[in-house]
Amino acid sequence: MSDDTYQPAYDVVVAGAGPVGLFLACELALAKCSVLVLEKTENPHSQLKQLPFGLRGLNALSAEALYRRGLLEQLEVPKRVKDPHANPAQGPRRQVGHFAGIPLLAGNIDASQWSYRLPGDAGASLLSELQELEMVMACRAEALGVDIRRGLALTDLDQTGKGVRVACGDRSFQGQWLVGCDGARSVVRKSAGFEFHGTEPEFTGYSAHVDLVDPEKVKPGRNLTPTGMYLQSQPGYLVIQDFDGGAFHSADEPLTLEYLQQVLQRISNTDVTISALHTATTWTDRARQVTAYRNGRILLAGDAAHIHAPLGGQGLNLGLGDAMNLGWKLAATIHGKAPQGLLDSYCAERHPIGAKVLDWSRAQAAIMKPDPGARALNAIVRDLMETRDVATYIAGRLWGITTRYDLAGEHPLVGHSVPNFEFEKGVRLGELMRDGRGILLDFDGHASLRTLASAYSHQLKYVSGRAKERLGLRAVLIRPDGFVAWASDGDPKEEPISQAADLWFARKAAM
Repeated sequence: MSDDTYQPAYDVVVAGAGPVGLFLACELALAKCSVLVLEKTENPHSQLKQLPFGLRGLNALSAEALYRRGLLEQLEVPKRVKDPHANPAQGPRRQVGHFAGIPLLAGNIDASQWSYRLPGDAGASLLSELQELEMVMACRAEALGVDIRRGLALTDLDQTGKGVRVACGDRSFQGQWLVGCDGARSVVRKSAGFEFHGTEPEFTGYSAHVDLVDPEKVKPGRNLTPTGMYLQSQPGYLVIQDFDGGAFHSADEPLTLEYLQQVLQRISNTDVTISALHTATTWTDRARQVTAYRNGRILLAGDAAHIHAPLGGQGLNLGLGDAMNLGWKLAATIHGKAPQGLLDSYCAERHPIGAKVLDWSRAQAAIMKPDPGARALNAIVRDLMETRDVATYIAGRLWGITTRYDLAGEHPLVGHSVPNFEFEKGVRLGELMRDGRGILLDFDGHASLRTLASAYSHQLKYVSGRAKERLGLRAVLIRPDGFVAWASDGDPKEEPISQAADLWFARKAAM
């Protein structure tokens, strides 16, 4: 393919129409980029995407991201689906999450340690149906002009200095950039030669919907046994962990009723009988991550960039965070409005976050093993989670509340998701972020800040107004993804805020 004849038809081609790929497409289209999404499956609906296996926990960062783009209010499931563990009658003993199956109890969490949370911030954790989430995102993407094509599996790719050509069988498509959001077995990752390192699995996990002849023989809830773990969330809906080193999943053999019954009997230590197998899948705790999220004009996000066990529901949230971080940076690069190094900051910021989630997954697997050492560690962690500091730490990690990017700046809010300030007229900050632009928030109406914001007005808007609770802040610079780039409790000085703005936005004079 010659650079001279190469003319990309799209700004970005996204491989994969799951939540991560669709959310990224929405972010790019919101910033006026032309986007093509290619999805290998014809039918977006799957039994495993429906209740209860289709339920995914949206942490605070994901809920905030969706809210800031007007998508959260379109999801009906968070409003009507109750967490099976969340029984309000239990009060402080109500379970609001878990670590390695150990309940995280509401009464042990000290939310006062999160000094920059406001009552109007998005909920700490919501349950969403995966199928509905994808449907809402697909509708928004199409409304923004995204071209979504299903039943086209990417088979090959080729990049030059000007763009990327992707092949789907005998069809080909061209874009300036390609982003692989095509899952754990990513064709983009493999074809583009990304290095993918990590650790091998401890167990094979099974998710299955079955009919049981004698359902009373398996207990409801999560059960650790001498041979593994099983969870029955609803009658006949089972999750099983068999610590076989991932052997069955790696063998890629058909999962039959007879084999699943054998595993269930061994793990539950019962002679329970399965009379029908409706649907089932296997998974492992293999934990791997690419060493870099970018190779030329090809980038990765979501499971294509990192894989781990779905313990605690961290995978979807990690992928949505990738999309929110990458979208505005790639769009600015495409439009020639990116400061030097902006796109490289995607990997610099998201790789450490991904590495922490992989370690989080490994730690859970380590203390779930059916051996004396792991059981001893499990008992100690269980005791620690009854203390306020440890429970608050676990909750902060699970819900994304303590997630922080290592950005330049001395204020403790820098690098964190911005609080959802409510202004005197009842408008909240998140509602002002739906156009995908950055914000210079000035609580006191400084003329100098208004002037400064005008120098970046194609990417940054100036917002001034009194808030009902401003947490001692005078002014805040907010990136398009909702993370704080600069903040001040005192009289804002022009030099530090100009330096911060130049890191993330291009001045009009430089255009």
